[in-house]
Amino acid sequence: MAEGNASVAALGFGRTMRRDLWWLQPLLTAAGLGAFVVYATWAAFQGRDYHFGNYLSPFYSPELFGPSPHAWFGPLPFALPAWLPFSPALLILWAPGGFRMTCYYYRGAYYKAFWADPPSCTVGEPRAVYRGEAAFPLILQNVHRYFLYLALVFLFFLAHDVWKALWFTDPVTGVVSFGIGVGTLVLAANVTLLGGYTLGCHSLRHLVGGNLDQLSRAPARFTAYRCVGCFNRRHMLWAWMSLFGVAFSDLYVRLCSMGIWTDWRLF
Repeated sequence: MAEGNASVAALGFGRTMRRDLWWLQPLLTAAGLGAFVVYATWAAFQGRDYHFGNYLSPFYSPELFGPSPHAWFGPLPFALPAWLPFSPALLILWAPGGFRMTCYYYRGAYYKAFWADPPSCTVGEPRAVYRGEAAFPLILQNVHRYFLYLALVFLFFLAHDVWKALWFTDPVTGVVSFGIGVGTLVLAANVTLLGGYTLGCHSLRHLVGGNLDQLSRAPARFTAYRCVGCFNRRHMLWAWMSLFGVAFSDLYVRLCSMGIWTDWRLF
């Protein structure tokens, strides 16, 4: 396929004949994504208050090395310089973060919100040449399909965290018993929202059947394609709900760990 740069008619940044509030959506998008990035970055660097009993913050799951009882391999086996911060979240957040960063929906959202590329339909842009994603660094967005594979694995880790959140240890007798707390429901809702977002991924839809010329000849893949399509039709909604769902899950575990919130046992 031939490649080249396409010239864009110079309307002047922000110029348009539209009379609606076209700037509202990119503004709200920038505020929402910006708030999440600030909170997630702060939470990831804390390195504490990320677990409470049988609850583990999704920002820190799976915990490979760390001081909590949830760590797979115990404390970090070597000492780091005092000036170098360490948090268990920093070892794993690149995977789900990369999945969202390269997501087809999020790319369109933050291109408009932060780069004004374009600010909105039929609104002037602050550039004169369109290069798309055919050149560095945006060509790296094509790794999205590989981040999808990692995101699917993370769903199993988070689902296992929900299973662990069903078993409570009596602090006096040490007896482990089945139960449901508010935190259990919070973590379960988080996995549900993340599942709806991940299983509606455009790359997954292509993987299960989008690369076939005749889906009718592969009934199993056709069924899978339709299932992924059901989630994909509301991909934007799943993206936003799961984004704030995972942030709230971390906040809930963190505030319970700090003693600010009480985790009520429902069963």
